[in-house]
Amino acid sequence: MKIQNITYLSIGTNEGNKVKNLQNTIQLIEQQIGNVLKISAIYKTPSWGFNGNDFYNICIKVGTSKTVENLLKIILNIEQQIGRERTNSSEYQNRKIDIDILLFNNDIILSEKLIVPHPKMLDRLFVLKPLEEIAKNVIHPANNKTIRECLAATTDSSKITLIKDTLKTTIPFTEKYNYIAIEGNIGAGKTSLAKLLSEEYNAKKVFERFADNPFLPKFYKNKERYAFPLEMSFLADRYQQLSDDLAQFDLFKSFIISDYYIFKSLIFAQINLTKEEYHLYRKMFDIMYKEITKPDLYIYLHQNTDRLLENIKKRGRSYEQNINADYLIKINKGYETFIKTQENLNFLIIDVSDKDFVKNKLDYIYIKDKLNNY
Repeated sequence: MKIQNITYLSIGTNEGNKVKNLQNTIQLIEQQIGNVLKISAIYKTPSWGFNGNDFYNICIKVGTSKTVENLLKIILNIEQQIGRERTNSSEYQNRKIDIDILLFNNDIILSEKLIVPHPKMLDRLFVLKPLEEIAKNVIHPANNKTIRECLAATTDSSKITLIKDTLKTTIPFTEKYNYIAIEGNIGAGKTSLAKLLSEEYNAKKVFERFADNPFLPKFYKNKERYAFPLEMSFLADRYQQLSDDLAQFDLFKSFIISDYYIFKSLIFAQINLTKEEYHLYRKMFDIMYKEITKPDLYIYLHQNTDRLLENIKKRGRSYEQNINADYLIKINKGYETFIKTQENLNFLIIDVSDKDFVKNKLDYIYIKDKLNNY
């Protein structure tokens, strides 16, 4: 479980479309650093330390799992993405964006690259005024005074003007949903995505125990003989696991991520069982399905068949290596039918056929954006 750190950042801009610069910066911070928990109003102030355009300044509160060292690296990258061009000059200059770490938890950090709390924050009204708006009772760890007291004590008498424009933050999906189920075909990446999200957002995990099923290797060698005991054992295991695990969590206080949903049992059973076997199986399924808690959001990861086969080969499970394209196509069609016929489930379909969200950070950010903006 990753530790959640709280950091306060100061953001300023005096070039181009200033409001847009600030909004774009907030979006990149949400994507790359963590949840933006609070945003101050925008304050206009004269350039500080040099003759230049007026600045628009804000402060934000961010929850992040990043270390302060990684936070600094990402901030420098975000500044570059927005369009800041750094020079070797030590003099203050106009800039499209400027992001400073003001506070990081209650830490005092003295290093070659970074000093926290920011050494000049107490002398700058354009920092203290927006910071006081969102953190008035937060204690400055160096002087042991609240930010409100620091603002009252500052000697900076610069003119500061409130701007009517407002900025917005995306409501993170962790606040919109309590229980998310991730589904997809064999090799779609559902467990990998569930692990990434659960680690980043400290979620309770419910992962399918498929590896413990003794019928699975036998099924791939002799489908006709082992299809029914395999599907019945999966159904029983999934029902028991979801019933037991979800009962342990408070669905109104816990954030839960599962890498499967019990309806997948019916999809695979339709493909693998005879008509008579499926009829019996469906009776058992319907009894169990009524008792299972439904997810607030059902994510379906779509992968094309070639990519699925490639992923299956890469992960190297011996009993899966003889899976053919026709079987995967049938499963995809089964999921498509399920999605079309379920009116009471909240679906988000994400095509990840050209994505590698495990190795490519931008692909993972793409998926988080889909979740946050859905």
